[in-house]
Amino acid sequence: MNLSTLSPTQLDTLKEVSNVGMGHAASALSQMLSTPIDVRVPRIALVEIGDIPEVVGGAEAEVAGIRLAMNGPVQGTLLLVFPGDSARRLLGRLLAGRGGESLDELAVSALKEVGNILASAYLVALGGFLGLPLLPSVPQLAWDMAGAVLDEILCELGAAGEQALLIETEFHGEVPLSEVVRGHFLILPDPATLQVILSGAAGVRKA
Repeated sequence: MNLSTLSPTQLDTLKEVSNVGMGHAASALSQMLSTPIDVRVPRIALVEIGDIPEVVGGAEAEVAGIRLAMNGPVQGTLLLVFPGDSARRLLGRLLAGRGGESLDELAVSALKEVGNILASAYLVALGGFLGLPLLPSVPQLAWDMAGAVLDEILCELGAAGEQALLIETEFHGEVPLSEVVRGHFLILPDPATLQVILSGAAGVRKA
């Protein structure tokens, strides 16, 4: 089974889990930034892996890409992509105004921690639906043009599946997050274990 064969009901199940996960992520980010954060999910959709660079703004758009693996009974990849301006806005808050042009060790560490927190929050929600322990791997960060950041990753993942579940997210909060911070959260479950997600979530929905 792969994402392209999901029925509308199965896709709705994944959307439900994703909405819950993003709610957890907003709460976690609020604690990290010490300010109230609201999250909106304007779109959840299946996208072709080859179209992902265009989805995040085009191959030449500057992005920060944070990649983590799902560890546990369910395998897959989580990919969080922030446009460059949104990443700097986050860094400005995290590092007390130091979200400038330079990407030093402290900035890299901060962005990785954001990725780890958001991925962990999503996996807590997914694991809660399934009754399974799920944890993210150590995050990897790349900051470059979207094409350069994504090409290697997408080539690796293309062999496993042709589509990804895209969760577009918008974080809203107090200054300096009064300007919207946008991100793209991509879920690429291993096709061999996607059935575990669907079966487990379906069981929860029937309970």
